[in-house]
Amino acid sequence: MAFPIIAATLGAFLIILQQVLMLSVGMHRGQTGIGVGYADDRHLERKARRHGNLAENAAIFIVVLAIAELYGGPRSVIIGFAIAFAVARFSHLIGFMSLNGSHEPTETKLFLPFRMVGALGSVAAGAGLGLYLIYLLYAA
Repeated sequence: MAFPIIAATLGAFLIILQQVLMLSVGMHRGQTGIGVGYADDRHLERKARRHGNLAENAAIFIVVLAIAELYGGPRSVIIGFAIAFAVARFSHLIGFMSLNGSHEPTETKLFLPFRMVGALGSVAAGAGLGLYLIYLLYAA
C-alpha cells in the first residue's frame, strides 16, 4: 500500500490556502476591533464564511481521497477528483472576493457565477468521490 501522495499534495495546498484565509479574517478583526461575531460588518462576515466554508469541506474530502488512493484507485481518477475539488475551491474563493459574490449579487454578476461553480463543483467532486469509493470497496 503506497503512501497517498496525491491526497497529501492536495492537503498541503489546502492548508496553506486555509491559513491565508484565516489571516484575512484575523487582520480584518484587528483593523475593526471586532473580536467575536460580525457586528453587522458584511466584509468580515464574507471573509469568515470564505474561511469557514473551506474548513467545512476540505478535511473530509482529503480523508476520503486518501482512503480511495490507499485502496488502490487509479492514479488518474484520484488526480481528477483532486483537481476538480481544488478548482472548485478556488472558484468559490474568487466568488467571495467581493460583496458582489455574497451580499450584493445584484450589483454586478461577475462574482456570483464563480461562487456557484465553486459550491456545485465542491458538491460534485465530494459526492462523486464518495460514490467512487463505494464502487471501489464493493465492486470487486
